[in-house]
Amino acid sequence: MELKQQLKLSQQLVMTPQLQQAIKLLQMSRMELVETVHQELLENPVLEDQSEIAPDHSTDGRNGESRETAQPQEKPGDQGTRDADKKASEIDWDRYIENHAMQAPMPGGGMRGFDELPSYETTLTKSEDLIDHLEWQVRMSDLVEDERRFTALVLGNLDEKGYLRMDGVAPEEVVPRLAEEAELDPEDAEEVLAMIQRFDPIGVAARDLKECLKVQAEHWGMDALVLSVIDGHIADLEKRNYQAIAKQLGVEVEEIYDVAQVIADLEPRPARNFVSSEPQYIEPDVWVHKVGDEYFVVANDDGMPRLKISGFYRSAMKGNAEAKEYIQNKLRSAQWLIRSIDQRRKTIERVTECIVDKQRDFFEKGIEHLKPMILRDVAEEVGMHESTISRVTSNKYVATPRGVFELKFFFNSAIKRGAAQDDIASESVKQAIKKLIDSEEPKKPYSDQKLVELLAQQNIEIARRTVAKYREMMGILSSSKRKKYF
Repeated sequence: MELKQQLKLSQQLVMTPQLQQAIKLLQMSRMELVETVHQELLENPVLEDQSEIAPDHSTDGRNGESRETAQPQEKPGDQGTRDADKKASEIDWDRYIENHAMQAPMPGGGMRGFDELPSYETTLTKSEDLIDHLEWQVRMSDLVEDERRFTALVLGNLDEKGYLRMDGVAPEEVVPRLAEEAELDPEDAEEVLAMIQRFDPIGVAARDLKECLKVQAEHWGMDALVLSVIDGHIADLEKRNYQAIAKQLGVEVEEIYDVAQVIADLEPRPARNFVSSEPQYIEPDVWVHKVGDEYFVVANDDGMPRLKISGFYRSAMKGNAEAKEYIQNKLRSAQWLIRSIDQRRKTIERVTECIVDKQRDFFEKGIEHLKPMILRDVAEEVGMHESTISRVTSNKYVATPRGVFELKFFFNSAIKRGAAQDDIASESVKQAIKKLIDSEEPKKPYSDQKLVELLAQQNIEIARRTVAKYREMMGILSSSKRKKYF
């Protein structure tokens, strides 16, 4: 072994802080970017939001000179005009106070001023959720201390559907475990749970679908045949295998049809009416406008802070070494952020322009004319790497004359067609399948093989398993589950 020096020439990619920040901002959605910019405005004193800065009337803005020195010299008579305008704009405070004292009191319990009004926080309301609704019913019930502890544990383990479940615990072991923690006898715990399940909504805190439906059927006094189907034939009922149920129970198929209609009116998700339905808003990153026969891509800057470097801190750097170093670091950070945001906007615009150019038939004629396109096609066109295109198109939305789409929507794999025809995009095939299913007869739905044959008539040659995959991706049930018996 020996020590020696050796020269070596190599190339490597160094991820500078500027590059890391640019990549991080590029893959952010619009709402995440706005939140990041607002956070940076709070932490970096050198940054300012230009859209929130009031115009400075004391300086000229170009060279910092006073506006009084920049204005031309007054002419004779201007002084008298200015004094008259100033006098007209002044407030007669004596008359204002006198009129204010003579005003009638504000309505609403004799309150005389805004100071006596209830605070803004006391006027806020929130919708009642499932737990609040059940807790109110528990307070109205006659329960002892250990039963209330058990009830609190039950309410704390309800999922979004209203079922009583614990991760990693079998349904039959949930109640004994909660009873042990609440120091309650397991038999008493089952009685308390049965009482909770008859709270409003009926069937809440059930351990599975069968128990949920059975509690509702018993509560509404349904006959023994309905209870028998719920007890032992839920799987066949889900598959709509009515003949098998009728054969096992020794009844006519028409009776099972009636039972299935009755069970369909029950609520399989007791917490449905208590789930928050707040809308999820989407803000497009770019707009596509059609002017004449041309399409133009415009970045959406509405609501985005307009960043600028504050000029106030330039004078603070003079004569103070510590302040100068701190402000210089913040200044560099601000410059990197502004440059990264500008680069992000330009990159999204370039990628969107390329997509619009390649998918012009889609914008002109509709989704049936969407062309196959992969990341490499756009990457080669704009001169970027595929990973960059992937970051640009993730969680980014574009508002077009045909609606709002995620940029990822325009990337589709190719489905081979006849030799005389171009390939078709997978998204167009999905829409073709959906149209066929929407037009089918409810009592005789198309099987996957039948869909293959119908698509072949449209010169779309795909396998049956591909049809099944696309159907499941769109959330469409199989033909046996789509069939309408009544």
